[in-house]
Amino acid sequence: MSRVLIIGAGGVAAVTVKKCARLPEYFDEIYLASRTVSKCEALQQEVGIDRVKGVFAVDADDAKAVEALINEVNPDLVVN
Repeated sequence: MSRVLIIGAGGVAAVTVKKCARLPEYFDEIYLASRTVSKCEALQQEVGIDRVKGVFAVDADDAKAVEALINEVNPDLVVN
């Protein structure tokens, strides 16, 4: 089982989140991050609050902020 951090909350990210949420045997912890936390929260509600363990605000253009988030979440996989 693995912890995945998905950065982004647009159309492609939404599909990725939904697919990961359907495969708990592979992705048991899902974390979402984007510039707009409300989009992450909406995805969290859609796929189930039990499947998405946390949401974060991050600007993917800010390398130091992304690095700090990765260190905080400690994911096995990062999808952007």
